[in-house]
Amino acid sequence: MRLADDGAPCAPAPLVADRRDVASSTKGPAGDHYAVLGVAASASASEIKAAYRALVKRHHPDAGGDARWIVALNAAWEELRDGDRRRRYDLRLGLGSGPYPEASGPTRGSGGTRAAAPRGAAKPRAAKGAVAVSGEELRAWLVGVYAPLDRLLGQVINPFPAALKALSADPYDDELMEAFCAYLEQSRQRVTRAETLYRSLACPEAARGFGLSVYHCLGQVQDALAELERYTLGYVDSYLHDGREMLREARRRRQRLQEERRRLEL
Repeated sequence: MRLADDGAPCAPAPLVADRRDVASSTKGPAGDHYAVLGVAASASASEIKAAYRALVKRHHPDAGGDARWIVALNAAWEELRDGDRRRRYDLRLGLGSGPYPEASGPTRGSGGTRAAAPRGAAKPRAAKGAVAVSGEELRAWLVGVYAPLDRLLGQVINPFPAALKALSADPYDDELMEAFCAYLEQSRQRVTRAETLYRSLACPEAARGFGLSVYHCLGQVQDALAELERYTLGYVDSYLHDGREMLREARRRRQRLQEERRRLEL
């Protein structure tokens, strides 16, 4: 799969959606989920994740592989990536019941790792002109929470175009993909710090709408990173597209927040 200069994915080869195609194929994979991934039943979560990523890269139709392998690999990943599902699968095979580490990687449609909404949060109110707000409490929140949180979001959002452009040279190149994954890992760490900041001090009631808008921006960045992580595991273009669009919207949200912050009168 190649990406255009603007980071947009080129049209991918269609994947086979019917798992019966795997069973009926003489060329496709066979055996249990561990055999499909080529790992032992005692493999760690990180070993399963690494095997899944390597095999998806090898068998992806855009790289000349067989789509029936992708179906089988995705089925194996969905079953083995989650500790509870893996435990039930192993019991069916008579392999014991773990223990296993926690799930490795997000599941599509899970909503990412969005922070919980603050209790009693009011719906954001559109600011009209200057917002008359005063008080040391709000000043402390803006300086101690919003300002460093905004910087952390910028450190995630701003480097993304360059990181994506570098990957677009060849998404199947191991070094380029590792560099992109390193960007994602650093971004997740920054988002975790931003969430901790957000929870460290409640936003004053006088600016509750502004604080809730900050929460929505943070959540959008979290969801974007989850989609991009899914792309690095399976090279599914829709994940890359969704993550990219989410970060673009997060950039616009952040800019609106900065404008609204300047309208707060202290």
